[in-house]
Amino acid sequence: MDTQQPPLISVWAPYAHDLRLITRGAGGDNTYPMTRGAGDWWRSEVPASPGLRYGFQIQGEDGQWSKTLPDPRSLAQPDGPHGLSQIPADKHVWRDQDWTGRALAGQILYELHVGTFSEAGTFDGVAQKLSYLRDIGVTSIQLMPINPFGGKRNWGYDGVGWHAVHAAYGGPAGLKRLVDAAHAAGMGVIVDVVYNHFGPDGNYVGMFGPYTAGGSTGWGEVVNMCGPQSDEVRAYILDAVRMWFEDYHIDGLRLDAVHAFVDTGAYSIMEEIELIAEEVGAATGVQRIVIAESDLNDPRLISAREAGGYGLAGQWVDDIHHAIHTLVSGEHHAYYADFGSLGVLEKTLREGFLFSGNYSTYRGRRHGRRINRELTPAYRLVTYTTTHDQTGNRAKGDRPSQNLSAEKQVLKAALVLCSPYTPMLFMGEEFGAKTPFPFFCSHGDEGLNEATREGRFREFRHSGWSQDEVPDPACAQTFESAKLVWDFEPEQVEILRAYRHLIRLRKQLNLTRPRMSEFQVDIGQQDPAAKRGWVAYGFEDIRLVANLSGEKQELPYGGELIYSFTPEKVQVAAEGTVLGPWSFALLRP
Repeated sequence: MDTQQPPLISVWAPYAHDLRLITRGAGGDNTYPMTRGAGDWWRSEVPASPGLRYGFQIQGEDGQWSKTLPDPRSLAQPDGPHGLSQIPADKHVWRDQDWTGRALAGQILYELHVGTFSEAGTFDGVAQKLSYLRDIGVTSIQLMPINPFGGKRNWGYDGVGWHAVHAAYGGPAGLKRLVDAAHAAGMGVIVDVVYNHFGPDGNYVGMFGPYTAGGSTGWGEVVNMCGPQSDEVRAYILDAVRMWFEDYHIDGLRLDAVHAFVDTGAYSIMEEIELIAEEVGAATGVQRIVIAESDLNDPRLISAREAGGYGLAGQWVDDIHHAIHTLVSGEHHAYYADFGSLGVLEKTLREGFLFSGNYSTYRGRRHGRRINRELTPAYRLVTYTTTHDQTGNRAKGDRPSQNLSAEKQVLKAALVLCSPYTPMLFMGEEFGAKTPFPFFCSHGDEGLNEATREGRFREFRHSGWSQDEVPDPACAQTFESAKLVWDFEPEQVEILRAYRHLIRLRKQLNLTRPRMSEFQVDIGQQDPAAKRGWVAYGFEDIRLVANLSGEKQELPYGGELIYSFTPEKVQVAAEGTVLGPWSFALLRP
């Protein structure tokens, strides 16, 4: 019999002049005094018993008491970010004892939004699609942020309560069921976490203490990672990281926009997060991975700590996406301005980064640092044909599959899936989804909704889009339009078959090869600035040749044809290959 007593309820609140605990029971609310202790931690005499609903009231220097506030370290918010916190009654019995985890090498990642991936919009709805994803060849699902947010509809990047799980998705219990089901299906679960700002709706941490440090990331105030009293803020983040790995058996974290961290200490919080991942992995025998989204083009994130890096498993690489997208779609607005030539594609495919200390027209300055191709395993770079950002941060939220032919969609997929880098799919791209993925929200405060509308309209005006093209992010229909439709048209069936075949070939041909220095890339124009032509890349024993133009191309690379989506447009001989418009061929030289 477990006789361990639950801990007493406590909270870090250096800003409080006085503080009291409010609990809710069948007979109404009860009030309990709290005592300030070491390090500005306030403690009660009330145990954190499973099922308990509670909150705090803070007295300021003016003697006024606040309304009842949720716990910044709340583990559950059944009524949303404004409601009382709850101690979960954890009855889940884990069944994943045989799960050993997955390293990043060899993975096929699949990014999804829980609320729009299935009709149910829940963790259980995702679980019902796991067999479909496994059949495609997906090895890990990557959930967009699942911390509590205001309202019922949100991308998740406006989250608060970094230790809690959004109730409408299924809360803590639903997430644990999904993780167990994924592990039973042989798949990992990665969670997208946002530690660069707090969402605006239900954000009460500033009443408790200095969780932020002034200044703006563009989405909210800078998180206090290195200012006065930042030790507790860092512990707030690091304890959440440990919680995901230990309590929820999560296999990996994707760190959102780490370039927005203001973290000037000798030890980066990214390095500390990676150390927790390694510690938990060593203790459990289940490997944990950390992937960063970064606009810095800084190889330090994925370099070994022995070489002065942070040792993260991987990072997103937008440059490869941009290079492919601009050539296939012809778009060159906003941050695509630096892309759109064969020479740019050649460099990004070969080196991972376009910007490695060279000048960026879009930024108006030099940017980035070169990756060491001899020492950096290729799989540490996560690549994709689109993501939630690359789709949702367009005026209409239109997907590439809404604008491109099936041939162009599969061509882009082949360029990513036949590279040595780690591929990631965005939900629905594998069957050419016709539904958009616009930005959506449903803040409880209409003023926040209006500010979000104006912010989106202003952002897109600067990029040349008309306000009339931008869906209202607070409108329920905007959210409903983003839900995937699972009844496939004949063309979508063909696209899905191609994705499945390319992923299978990736594994059979062992295209996840660590040595970037052995990856060869060639382009088909003497003028690197040419915007049309061909690209050929691969290794000594396998090569992809692709026509990035609307005209027939002759390439000096031949061999045995392994696969083409449009074999009727491809002629392969020993001495060379002829490719029809927007076609490709996977060859064995």
